[in-house]
Amino acid sequence: MTTKKYAALLRGINVGGAKKVPMAELREVLAGLGLTGVQTYLQSGNAVFASPEKDPAALARELERAVEARFGFAVACLVVDGEYLRAVVEACPFPAAELEGRQLHATFLSAQPGEERFAPIDGPSYLPEEYRVGDRVVYLYAPDGLGRSKLGEALHKPAVLKGIDATTRNWNTVAKLVELTAD
Repeated sequence: MTTKKYAALLRGINVGGAKKVPMAELREVLAGLGLTGVQTYLQSGNAVFASPEKDPAALARELERAVEARFGFAVACLVVDGEYLRAVVEACPFPAAELEGRQLHATFLSAQPGEERFAPIDGPSYLPEEYRVGDRVVYLYAPDGLGRSKLGEALHKPAVLKGIDATTRNWNTVAKLVELTAD
């Protein structure tokens, strides 16, 4: 049976003391689901693993149920395969190699939003910050970092993301996840 490498992106854990998920316990949860080669990266909800399952959405739902059962709170999880992560990097509309990792971010989405959701965002008024929408991802160039980004706030408003699970990673993390999911 062949397996495929995936990254699980858990939203909003271990931020400001809320929704504590120790990485050792997260690895146990993933291994308990029969996933192999389990590794975590940083403390912010990034894990990689191999699975014969071919449906990332099914893996995400299974992981959400297991995390809630283990820790007692709901956490949105996105699961993407290594090929998708590489495609995200290759399609980046910004000069990633010339930027610091904290200046470039990828917001991964559970579904592709329609262009109309972004219509109220007046991009030029946020310059030098910029964004571009890709395949289930929003790329954000924020030269002063995400914590100070007004455009980042606008992109995460409910009118833009309603009904879509979203989680953001800086470019350093994206690059590391590509490395960890490489065959």
